[in-house]
Amino acid sequence: MGLFSMLSQELAMDLGTANTLIIYNDKIVVDEPSIVAVNAHTGKIEAIGTKAQEMHGRTHQHIKTIRPLRDGVIADFEAAEMMIRGMIKMIKSRNQMFAPSLKMVICIPSGSTNVEVKAVRDSAEHAGGREVFMIYEPMAAALGIGLDVEAPEGNMVIDIGGGTSEVAVISLGGIVCNESINIAGDVFTEDIQTYMKSQHNINIGERTAEDIKISVGAAVDTLENPPEDMVVSGPNIITALPLNIAVSYKEIFQALDQSLSKIDAAILKVLAKIPPELYSDIVRNGIYLAGGGALLRGLDKRFEQRTRIPFHIAEDPLRAVARGTGRALKNSDKFSFLMR
Repeated sequence: MGLFSMLSQELAMDLGTANTLIIYNDKIVVDEPSIVAVNAHTGKIEAIGTKAQEMHGRTHQHIKTIRPLRDGVIADFEAAEMMIRGMIKMIKSRNQMFAPSLKMVICIPSGSTNVEVKAVRDSAEHAGGREVFMIYEPMAAALGIGLDVEAPEGNMVIDIGGGTSEVAVISLGGIVCNESINIAGDVFTEDIQTYMKSQHNINIGERTAEDIKISVGAAVDTLENPPEDMVVSGPNIITALPLNIAVSYKEIFQALDQSLSKIDAAILKVLAKIPPELYSDIVRNGIYLAGGGALLRGLDKRFEQRTRIPFHIAEDPLRAVARGTGRALKNSDKFSFLMR
């Protein structure tokens, strides 16, 4: 028991729709896709994270892959608990001094309902968390970017993840106004699948659509340094014969434009709610972009054109929320905005 009490039994978790990151002893020790592979007959876990992702879309009738989170919240409680347990075990396998966590800080979408918050808390507690704190994703993103969230000054953050896009204005350690919409990376992937089917009669899977988004995805129709076209292979939806289609960034802009317009509208909606003094702070400081969606080519330029306010992409935007959650863990006795 003496050894157990000497250990730093604290971890921070960015429990995301697409990826889950865990910080332990100030280091990111787990960065894995939020997916599990389960034996359909026994219900036991076959694989978690990257190994399960490799099986996605390629499983047979005895194994199914499950993404426990949808739109930023837990959709499958049992699978989520198994995934969290498995990822905590990854830490133990890499660090023999690790014992079950005493304290956890987990980030959640700002639009989460009480039921959704309880589902996350219960999953964490069942997976070993004895003291569980929650932090809203925009607040975690702001901390990860390095903003002083407790200052009497307005900061605006947009976090575009896998399941949700979070738009929030922060001041004095609280969220002044915000919008949380279910338009984010997963919807972009679906948009690309739909576009390829309707425009090219080609059927592609989720992983191929994700590759297209990364390789030639764009939020504007004109880029200074455009990527080369990507050749996509798949079956013709009518004849089932193989097709090879070259896809350009301009096409993917067309595929994503309607969904991106909904994020445009959410940003303008939040800007319309901001008190004048804070609005002037934001115009002066600019707006910060975090999350995997921030990597979409030309996204900052698109938003600047629509708002006439400068946009800044966070350093390593994929990990900004995780870094902020880790910072919240270190200051859990200080930050009053953490939820028990």
